[in-house]
Amino acid sequence: MVSSWCYFIFPVAFLIGLLRKCRERTWGRCKSEVSLQGQVFLVTGANSGIGKETVKELAKRKATIIMACRNVQNAKNVVSEIRNRISTGELVPMELDLASLASIRKFSQEVLTNFPKIHVLINNAGVYVPLKEHAFTKDGFEIHFGVNHLGHFLLTNLLLDRIKESAPSRVVVVTSKLMESGTIDFSNLNAEKGFITKGRMNPAYCNSKLANAYFGTELARRTENTGVNVYSVFPGFTYSGLFRHVKRSWFHYVLFSPVALLFLRTANQGAQTILHCAIDPSLSNESGRTYRDCKVYVSKRQLEPEVASQLWKISVKLTGIQETTK
Repeated sequence: MVSSWCYFIFPVAFLIGLLRKCRERTWGRCKSEVSLQGQVFLVTGANSGIGKETVKELAKRKATIIMACRNVQNAKNVVSEIRNRISTGELVPMELDLASLASIRKFSQEVLTNFPKIHVLINNAGVYVPLKEHAFTKDGFEIHFGVNHLGHFLLTNLLLDRIKESAPSRVVVVTSKLMESGTIDFSNLNAEKGFITKGRMNPAYCNSKLANAYFGTELARRTENTGVNVYSVFPGFTYSGLFRHVKRSWFHYVLFSPVALLFLRTANQGAQTILHCAIDPSLSNESGRTYRDCKVYVSKRQLEPEVASQLWKISVKLTGIQETTK
């Protein structure tokens, strides 16, 4: 005899599955299958989550991919994993610790020495650390501001001349819709005053994603008419290793599972808009825009040019670089 629960569970499961499929249709997929042979891509955080899936998709299209990862052995393991299924493309694992300015400089010099062209830089890596851990980078920066923003700011500027020389070229800045909840407080960039939490939101992470968005828009302005196109990307709510530092009880996972079934993207689905902005030929004159679900997204958060300019100047000072853009 069939339990009466089955008459409830099966229809609900079917309905959730149907809603999931409907949502997936709105997320968009990169439609470009153009060959990328001879083009060099640099992907940060390439050994897991969205970065790993981006590398796979680029390899399918025969690109050369510099896999910038904090742990080179993990990157080599991913190379072996990819090679079991994809034989095309060139995969080059290299060590990059975005929490260390010295590591960024060393990595950048090695890239410049070994690669005469860099066609696309994908600033994908990021950290999300509970505020109670009071984490800082090796140079003393608050971990989210230091890694998510300053690390990529320095990396991009050190490679920017080579990216210009490789034009037409692109820089893809992976930010998040959570940036709409962020603030840029120039008196508290490094958590000098601490942060006020709202619910389960991590304000330091939101602030760093807003900094990414400001960086993208200012970089686009400074590279205008150079052949470099800059795109900011909201990848969507994605299952990845970003939240590996966050500890949850089994009860939280039970409560979260219905939300995950409806809203949580796979890493490959999260990589699609990044891929779209990195390779789609139709975006050649769209520099400075933000994309979500493989189409232009107009954020409710307006970015003030004055804030973008000031953040750039402060970032230059904190990272100790010489400005190379106009």
